[in-house]
Amino acid sequence: MDEIKKRGIKVGYTPDVLTEATAELSVALLLATCRRLPEAMQEVKNGGWKSWSPMWMCGYGLSNSTVGIIGLGRIGLAIAQRLRPFGVKKFLYTGRKPRPERASEVDAEYISCDKLAQESDFVIVSCSLTPETEGLCNKDFFGRMKKTSVFINISRGSAVNQEDLYQALTSGQIAAAGLDVTTPEPLPINHPLLNLKNCVILPHIGSATYSTRNTMSILAVNNLLKGLAGEEMPSELKI
Repeated sequence: MDEIKKRGIKVGYTPDVLTEATAELSVALLLATCRRLPEAMQEVKNGGWKSWSPMWMCGYGLSNSTVGIIGLGRIGLAIAQRLRPFGVKKFLYTGRKPRPERASEVDAEYISCDKLAQESDFVIVSCSLTPETEGLCNKDFFGRMKKTSVFINISRGSAVNQEDLYQALTSGQIAAAGLDVTTPEPLPINHPLLNLKNCVILPHIGSATYSTRNTMSILAVNNLLKGLAGEEMPSELKI
């Protein structure tokens, strides 16, 4: 940022176009993780599907649950709005400051990060990556979570200490995790997290719908054309 300011470089970006797609993907990832869908699909393919068994492939449901959201921004709110019809009992959120207007749309309660970890059945990370949020979800954070809780990260990989997450998953400290973002990206195919049945990892596809990517492309091109003409970009970062 300092170098950009010094050189007088214009920066265009693509805000407000991937909120819906990312929120949809977040719900899909949460459901796939808590209901063990990839694991269940594998059981069908490898012959693990035998006769009916009462507790086989059981997971965790959203009905009457408490969902904690770290970062109630546009995407965080959109996720909560989509989860509400599943019968979620309570929404909690945390961040730099309370957001009463957004929170009122889903009756969300603002609490500390520690309390959110302790009280939530599902934890969803949808915050921006800042010096304050880097490594936020670490051993101490996972240690506060319920053993039956499910952790979802759709923000940035660096918000999570992946070694601590691995330990939490293998020790039974938390039930499962779903990640659309990792550190690094792509994640090496020999990474330990990829060997865990209770960890669902996607290749950062939050915005991957045809309509969203087309909208992003058009906005990027319009930014570029206006910038080359010396005019203000439709979506210009104010530095």
